[in-house]
Amino acid sequence: MGTDAQSLDASGSLGVSGSLDVSQPRGVDVGFDSDGQTLAGSLLLPPGPGPFPAALLISGSGPLDRNSDHKRVPLGVTRYLAEALAAQGIASLRYDKRGVGASTGSFLAAGLGDNIADADAALRTLAGRPEVDADRLFVVGHSEGAIIATAVAARADSRLAGVVLLAGTARTGADLLLWQAAKIAPTLPAPVRALLRLFRVDLAAKVARNHERIRRTTTDVVRMGGVRVNAKWTREFLDHDPAADLARLRVPVCALTGDKDLQVDPDDLDRIAALVPAPVEVHRLPDVTHLLRREGGPASLRTYKKQARRPVDAQVLAAVTDWLAHRAADFGGPAAA
Repeated sequence: MGTDAQSLDASGSLGVSGSLDVSQPRGVDVGFDSDGQTLAGSLLLPPGPGPFPAALLISGSGPLDRNSDHKRVPLGVTRYLAEALAAQGIASLRYDKRGVGASTGSFLAAGLGDNIADADAALRTLAGRPEVDADRLFVVGHSEGAIIATAVAARADSRLAGVVLLAGTARTGADLLLWQAAKIAPTLPAPVRALLRLFRVDLAAKVARNHERIRRTTTDVVRMGGVRVNAKWTREFLDHDPAADLARLRVPVCALTGDKDLQVDPDDLDRIAALVPAPVEVHRLPDVTHLLRREGGPASLRTYKKQARRPVDAQVLAAVTDWLAHRAADFGGPAAA
């Protein structure tokens, strides 16, 4: 892996500098071990000498790299967050999932429990960096990353100063996927909806049957409809209930969901606030979607590719960075050095 003399710009491109210029944001290649795999990531440091408050950034579901980019849809969620945090004097670590980018292992063979273990290993790595103030550590997760962040934080309260949940949920995976099916069905193109009615296909019931088929599997990967599916992850996700972890949190939480989210129920913000026995700040942002972009038209998955070409919404970034900066200041002075 790279050394501190190798710098990464905010987009993740590698360059070599003869000396470190601490007057500019700078990045460091980081590698860490988790359950026999070597995961690769980027530590982005703000200007100044440090040590800095720092946040572990955890991407959503799917084979996403350290920037939250999929090979077909570059979302860039964690990259935008890292850049915004560095501007506020907060360091961050983001990493490639197993079998993605420069990380070893198999994405399809990894379960939700493996992803949680990887995030915990990443947090330990971040806490051990000399550039980081280990008393001012945060975890920030988006979508599945919010579930993982909750699980990590529930087991690591003493190591953390706060948790940020972006498009987080407070229900089991099975309940969440059924909610998604009911929410997405009306947004499907009219010809598709007509075919479903013609053949009397109940989308929610079909989703439930697929869940039961996967629950009966025992291998990490199965084929469904000719497509290889991460069965291990799905089995674990269906039965995982974040409510239990939320109830164990003893650190402040910032929870943010857009009111045009079709993959997570925005009403879960109220349940998160009720479950967490610590201060919770809630943001339900108008016109913001699951991709953390603003969408003026009707909520629809069909606009995802168009949304991904735009940056993460400025109001989302401001809410996260302001909350983290205030929390970091509460734990020992201003975020910026």
